[in-house]
Amino acid sequence: MKIWFDLSNSPHINLFAAMIRELEGEGHDVIITCRPLANTVDLLDLHGLRYEVVGTHYGAGLARKMAGYPVRVIQLHRYLAPLRIDVAVAQSSFHSPVVARLLGVRSIYMNDNEHALGNVPAFMAATRIMVPEFFSQANLRRQMAAARKVLRYPGVKEGIYLWALQERLERAAAARANHRLPSVYLRPEPWTAQYYKGERNFLDALLLGIKDQARVTLLPRGKAQGEHYRRAEFAGIRIVDTAMDIAEIAPDCDLFVGAGGTMTREMAVLGIPTVSVYQDELLDVDRFLLQAGAFVHRPALTAQELLDLIAQSSRRAADRALLDKGRQAYALIKREILNTAAPA
Repeated sequence: MKIWFDLSNSPHINLFAAMIRELEGEGHDVIITCRPLANTVDLLDLHGLRYEVVGTHYGAGLARKMAGYPVRVIQLHRYLAPLRIDVAVAQSSFHSPVVARLLGVRSIYMNDNEHALGNVPAFMAATRIMVPEFFSQANLRRQMAAARKVLRYPGVKEGIYLWALQERLERAAAARANHRLPSVYLRPEPWTAQYYKGERNFLDALLLGIKDQARVTLLPRGKAQGEHYRRAEFAGIRIVDTAMDIAEIAPDCDLFVGAGGTMTREMAVLGIPTVSVYQDELLDVDRFLLQAGAFVHRPALTAQELLDLIAQSSRRAADRALLDKGRQAYALIKREILNTAAPA
């Protein structure tokens, strides 16, 4: 069976890497396409996965995204047509279900962001739509998702792969050396995301206020953001704009600060003290984790407040319920891939 994964952003590699290896081990032919956005290509190389770069990212503006959308659809169709795939699988790749429809094959489309406008064509074209259990029915209807296509998986997307890493991460955290200064990791706001309407560079003052009192590692979203934080005033902050695996970050992190996105949820699920500073409307998935007490939301966080949180916080046990749900969701998704590829 030929299974196509379009991994169009860096979080998708962690989500699908183990499943891809498992499917290949069972004799399936897995085809991976990607685009050069954030650390996507670096992470694919880090995981040793074979891939083809198709298309590019067209920038932050909605007009550019809309103009670039059909271009990448055509490019993907041209690349895949001779390969005769059986099923398409993607998380948040708005192109994948449309290309699959044009190729006449079935598709599975996953998403946990109810603000993404690209869900509309993706939901309409997909054979199967998979969303987390808390994704509201109203948002599905608003974005043209037919009820007969929708299958809800338990828990959150991050649990789908974190359950398999948890024991290894716990051992690494227990073995790490004690440092004189606390270790803070920070993921800034998504400059190029269509859905983000908050401020840019609002974390500058926070970073300047803590950089001499903590070991700060900043994980920029792309080269332009990395260049901004390499300016002289941020000297002393470690900038890592190449791929960095969860297994490297989680054991070393005493507190994580994230301006939204997958990485913030990953750290929260793993029990690492986590602060979301996201300045736009929270997603349903974030509200779900916030209600569970997995992280705190401080969009106007100051340096002193962060230092106080470091002093007060301690690493919790990972959320076993969400990890157990993640294990169930992994099995459900894999089963759905194999069933969707089969003839109706």
